[in-house]
Amino acid sequence: MPITPEEARRTAADAWIWGYPILDNYRTMYAQAIDSDDPRYTGGFGRFRHYSEPFTPENTDVVTPNNDTPYSWAWLDLRAEPYVISVPALDRYYVLPPHDLDTAYVGYVGARTTGPAPGDHLIAGPGWNGPVPEGIASVLRADTFLVGIVGRTYLAGPEDVPALRAVQERYALRPLSTYTDTAAPHPADEPVWPVWREEDLGTIEFFTLLDFLLRFFPVLEAERGVRDRLAALGVSGTGEFEPAALSPELRAAVEQGVADGRARLEKAVAAATVSTDLFGTRAELGDDYIGRAVAADVGLYGLPAAEAWYGGWSADDHGEHPPNGHDHDHVVHFPPGQLPPARFFWSVTLYRLPERLLVANEIDRYSIGDRTPGLVYDDDGGLTLHVRKDRPADPKQAANWLPAPDGPFSLVVRLYGPEPSVLDGTWRLPSLTVAD
Repeated sequence: MPITPEEARRTAADAWIWGYPILDNYRTMYAQAIDSDDPRYTGGFGRFRHYSEPFTPENTDVVTPNNDTPYSWAWLDLRAEPYVISVPALDRYYVLPPHDLDTAYVGYVGARTTGPAPGDHLIAGPGWNGPVPEGIASVLRADTFLVGIVGRTYLAGPEDVPALRAVQERYALRPLSTYTDTAAPHPADEPVWPVWREEDLGTIEFFTLLDFLLRFFPVLEAERGVRDRLAALGVSGTGEFEPAALSPELRAAVEQGVADGRARLEKAVAAATVSTDLFGTRAELGDDYIGRAVAADVGLYGLPAAEAWYGGWSADDHGEHPPNGHDHDHVVHFPPGQLPPARFFWSVTLYRLPERLLVANEIDRYSIGDRTPGLVYDDDGGLTLHVRKDRPADPKQAANWLPAPDGPFSLVVRLYGPEPSVLDGTWRLPSLTVAD
């Protein structure tokens, strides 16, 4: 039975929400693994590109930059065979989490889940049922043939860069045949990758690109409903969807559905608070497709709460929103026994607004946390951080100084390996208090 314009509009809206993370992910994959002329190119599939240098105020291409855990990027094509990711023994926090084409995490290799010991971990694509070699510590089974990795490794500060780089260089990615020293299978055919065009997100061409990408995403039983509806529209993963083949009425209905989906996402983003509950494995996320789309829009590749918890202050206790370093000095006081409960480490990073960039200052300090050298704790075991534009005259306060701009700012708190009291809400951040 032919699809009606009304059905086509509803399908397009729902499928746009469902497919948005796939296209948002392709945007990054295209730049990093396909377009060799892009400065973000990692070298293609099957290799890491590491970033070791900390961000400074001169780096303006990334907003709210994170200096705690520089990235290691990689992309895998699992059509021909699995890959093995190998890690050394590590005495620092790290996580290398493969994610599927729709950004759902496949699993986690890292300090929290697999521990500090060295190990070889197999990442297998859909339908692979070969023998697992001896020595493989864990098997992560992806639901899509294209997989990305946004690895993170702890950096103590600029002086720690050589040690961090040495760790990153020991992360290894190998095809399974290389790992087992056996004959490689016949390589998969190289597709003609569609050029990424930002404007396709808002037109019927969204579904042309989605149809191409679905060839790498076998139908999951839990998502058969949305995939059947897409197939009725002509988007079945063959790469042959042609908008011009639709009747004018159906094309108009699909375009309206795209607009409906975009409006629905914008409304959901406006109502959402950035939450690590939006990120996780497919089992953790379930069928909350709008939540997955919101996550891709506001925090692509964010970590789940069990891995990293994010909080912060966008106002002070006088109600100034945002706080302003020109108007006031501020303090953050953690009472004894109430310091951020993190298994690995925590930090507070300050960003100037509205740019959301780091703040240039005389001591080149952009964040402060439990691993900041020379931090001075209160006599009772508590901790007071001083957030202000001018260096405190008191040496103890200066040791705990987080320089603020002569203007508006925000603070982001990151806890890596948060304890249960953080996740269940028992522990709460103290106020950002005006000190003058």
